[in-house]
Amino acid sequence: MAPEAVFAAIREARIGGRFWTDPAGLARAPERVERGKTGERVCVDGQWLGDVDPWSALPGAGLLRAHGDDEWVALARVAGVLVEVLSPGRFGLPGEDGAALDARVAGALGRATWRDPFTGEQAGLLQTIALLGLWRTTLDANRSIAVACGMAWWKRPEIARFLWHPGRPLAFARRPARALAIARKAGGSLAVWPSRVSPQLIAEADAAGVPLVRVEDGFVRSVGLGVDLVPPSSVVVDASGIHFDPRGASDLETLLAHGDMPASLLARAAALRAAIVAAGISKYAADTGATVPERRAGKRLVLVPGQVEDDMSVRAGGGGLTSNLELVRRARALEPEAEIWFRPHPDVDAGHRKGKVPDAAILAHADRIVRGGGMAPLLDAVDAVHVLTSLTGFEALMRGREVVCHGTPFYAGWGLTRDLGPVPARRGRMLCLDALVAGVLICYPRYLDPVTGLPCPPEVLIARMVGARSDAASINRLAWVAPLRRWQGKLMKLFR
Repeated sequence: MAPEAVFAAIREARIGGRFWTDPAGLARAPERVERGKTGERVCVDGQWLGDVDPWSALPGAGLLRAHGDDEWVALARVAGVLVEVLSPGRFGLPGEDGAALDARVAGALGRATWRDPFTGEQAGLLQTIALLGLWRTTLDANRSIAVACGMAWWKRPEIARFLWHPGRPLAFARRPARALAIARKAGGSLAVWPSRVSPQLIAEADAAGVPLVRVEDGFVRSVGLGVDLVPPSSVVVDASGIHFDPRGASDLETLLAHGDMPASLLARAAALRAAIVAAGISKYAADTGATVPERRAGKRLVLVPGQVEDDMSVRAGGGGLTSNLELVRRARALEPEAEIWFRPHPDVDAGHRKGKVPDAAILAHADRIVRGGGMAPLLDAVDAVHVLTSLTGFEALMRGREVVCHGTPFYAGWGLTRDLGPVPARRGRMLCLDALVAGVLICYPRYLDPVTGLPCPPEVLIARMVGARSDAASINRLAWVAPLRRWQGKLMKLFR
């Protein structure tokens, strides 16, 4: 591989050295950077600093003076900085010019053996650079988060992993006032779970100048339901809003409206989409073996997925519509000749959430109620899906199904759905399906490998989900609580 391509990839990822350390905080590019013999400190224009992120000091610098074994020599050449080598080492000899130093750096990179931390198998250099770049992006985003509030106790270990930074411990606060005090003292931001954020907390954070970062389950969450306390293997961390609330911009909406979608990213999204569809993966499961009812011959088949009626996505994006029964009624009015199947939300059916409708009322408008099994086999069987704000609509798009949106989910307004709800003018860009998939599944969420606990690309989690489909409990460390939750659901059904 050409050294120029490798150097460009490293520059773009900004990895190498202790890239997770604090930035140097320089107002301008330095004229001269010097490193001590031990490499523990850096001198910038005559001022000695502690160990800092090399990418905050090297780009744009006029000169680096360092010893030949110092990895900053390699990073400086990658960044295109002139280097004066003070003593011989593996990255350079005194008196060598830039071309000779570049050859040494390229040789050192080429001779190294790289391993995939998720499989243990040998990995390519560019693959390794991409993974380290992902870790850098995550750590940079986490750097300012000082405290988390509103996180369910059983999610906290996973949230701590998602928001981890080696430069500071993440505090968890039970009371909003305490959380705000910690964030304000640290000069950092407060991570919150949107459904547990009160208007009062939002107002107080704004008054105190404390930024809020919203954390929510990702779109490919885990093998198993949150209602059974299966820890999430994917979350979204949004610094400007949240994807399910169209009343304001979110990081996802901004990404989809303005983000660069190069051909390589679109190709990766297409491959990821194909893998998800082939494996029968939906948000909570990998399921290709479920039995799907027989459809009527010659009839258009429409699926209407139920939702939790007081869910935040329904309240924020439903346009005033919250009723599962009314959604089925509207679908029937638009599809008078179609066969309509209604799928109750599993949390509602389990008795944990609001939205239960008597079967007889549903069957006055739908032809069948479908329970059990995964969502993916159902989507493979139907022609179209009518949704309010359900993620099922996005999963249907990935499978080439027609999607009618009665509300305003995050995937509406990009030219891929029939939109009956109001669409923000901010979403004026038409996207191809793989651009939507790239933003929604690759660029926006974060993923944790349930085996190693390391941040990972979505492809790793998909592979784990496929491998664990027959033994979901094997990666649920809180499986012992699930029976208690099921009994809780039965009691709540009785009271309702």
